[in-house]
Amino acid sequence: MTESQAVASIEDTVVKVAGAATVWAATSEAERARVIRAIADALDAAGDSLIRIAQEETNLPTPRLQGELKRTTFQLRIFAETIEKGEYLGVIIDHADPEWPMGAPRPDLRRMLVPIGPVLVFSASNFPFAFSVAGGDTAAALAAGNAVVVKAHSGHPKLSDATAAVIADAAARAGAPEGLLEVIHGQQEGVDALKHPAIKAASFTGSIPGGRALFDIANARPEPIPFYGELGSVNPAFFMPAAATARPGEIADGYLGSITGSQGQLCTKPGLLFVPEDSTVVESLRVATSPSPAPLLNERIQESYVRELQRIQAVEGVDTIKSGDNSLADPPEATVLFTSIDQVLADPETLIAEIFGPAGVVVTYSDPASLTEVAKALDGQLTSTIFAEAESDSDLEVARDLLPILREKAGRLLWNQWPTGLSVTYAQQHGGPYPATTAPTTTAVGTTSIARFLRPVVFQNFPEALLPAQLHDSNPLGIPQQVN
Repeated sequence: MTESQAVASIEDTVVKVAGAATVWAATSEAERARVIRAIADALDAAGDSLIRIAQEETNLPTPRLQGELKRTTFQLRIFAETIEKGEYLGVIIDHADPEWPMGAPRPDLRRMLVPIGPVLVFSASNFPFAFSVAGGDTAAALAAGNAVVVKAHSGHPKLSDATAAVIADAAARAGAPEGLLEVIHGQQEGVDALKHPAIKAASFTGSIPGGRALFDIANARPEPIPFYGELGSVNPAFFMPAAATARPGEIADGYLGSITGSQGQLCTKPGLLFVPEDSTVVESLRVATSPSPAPLLNERIQESYVRELQRIQAVEGVDTIKSGDNSLADPPEATVLFTSIDQVLADPETLIAEIFGPAGVVVTYSDPASLTEVAKALDGQLTSTIFAEAESDSDLEVARDLLPILREKAGRLLWNQWPTGLSVTYAQQHGGPYPATTAPTTTAVGTTSIARFLRPVVFQNFPEALLPAQLHDSNPLGIPQQVN
C-alpha cells in the first residue's frame, strides 16, 4: 500500500466510525447494554479459536490467556450493568430559584454527561485480550456511547483482526450500526488516525517514549483532544522493619512470584523492594526457588529486556542476588539485583527505572527515616505498597510518615498485599501522576473508566419536550438524579 493509499484508507475508516458514532450515541442505555453483552457472549463462544491464535503470536500459556479472556468478557458485562443503572450520567437538576442568594435569580439548569465522540484506542502488547481490541478502553468507550477505532498492536495482528471480526459479527446481529468498531494496523496509520479531526479522544497503554510522543501529537492538533496514556511505573514496595524480621521467607517467595508472574510483563510489577539491611530477606531471596523461565511476548521485548537489565547491572554499587546461566537467554531466568538506598538517592534517574520482564531490584536501608526521602524522589506511580506489622508501633510510625508522600505519588496504595493482580471492580483505580499516566484524574480499569469518554453538557431553561429523557422531572427512565 502506498502512502497516499494508506492515508485514504485511514480517512475512510475514521469517517465510517464517525457515522456509526452518531447512531450509537443516540442509542438508549438498555440497547447499548444488550449489544455489549452480545459481544461478550460471542467472544466467549469464539474463545478456543481466539486463544489458539493468541498462543501463536504472544508466547503466553493457555491458562493465562483463558483467564485474560474471562476478565475481558466480565469487563464488558459489568460495564453493561453500570450504564443500565444510570449513575454514570451524573445527572444534576437545579430548578429555577428567584431567591437564589448570590444576588441574581438561578435559572433552570440540567446537567448530564454525553458521549465525547469517536475514540481511538492503541492496543497494548502484554494483554492481547484485556488491553487490546476488546479490552477495557474499548469497553469503556462503547459503554459511554462512542464508536471506536482500534490501532492493533504489532505483537498480535492476527488476533486483533480475528477479535474484531467476532465483535463486528455480534454487533451486526444485535442491530448495532456498521462501523461501531474498526481495526487499523501500522505505526504511521495510528498517528494519522490520531490527527484526524473526527477523533475526539484517544487512549494508550505502553512505553513512556511512545506514549509521550502520541500525547504530544494529540495536544498539538488544531483541536487538541484528551489523551489517556498509561505509560510506566516501578511500583515500589516498602517493608517496615518488624515485618521484614517476622516474615523474610514470605517476602522472598511473594516478591519472586510478583516479579515473575506473566514473566514480569505487567505494568503493576513491584520493580523496587525496600528492606532493612539487617534483615535476612536478601539471603532468603538468594536461596529461594525461582519459577521456570518462559518466553517473553516477542523478540523485540526480549531484546529490550536484556538491554535494560544489563544497563542496570552495569551501574556501580549494584550487585546480583539471584540469576542463572540463562538470565539473559531466551527464555530468561529471573534476576534479582541488589543495591543500597544511598545509591538510589545518589542516582534516582538511573536506578528508579522500569525493567519490563522477570527482574527486580532489592534496596536495603539502615534508617527507616530514609524511606521518606526516597519516596520523595519517585516519579508518578500506578501503585505503592507498604508491608508492616499492625501490632508494631515502630512500623506504624514509619508507615504513618511514608503514607502522605506515597499518596501524592501513586494512584493505588496497598497494605500487606502485592500489587500484581488487578481486579476489575467499581472502586478500582489504575492510574497515577505522570509518567504513570498522562491523565492522573482518571482510571484505565474499573467502571469509573467510562467517564474518560464522556463530557458534560448543561441545558439551561429548555422546555421538557426538547430535553433528553434523562433530564425530565418525571424521570421516565428511572435514572438517578440529584435534584436541587
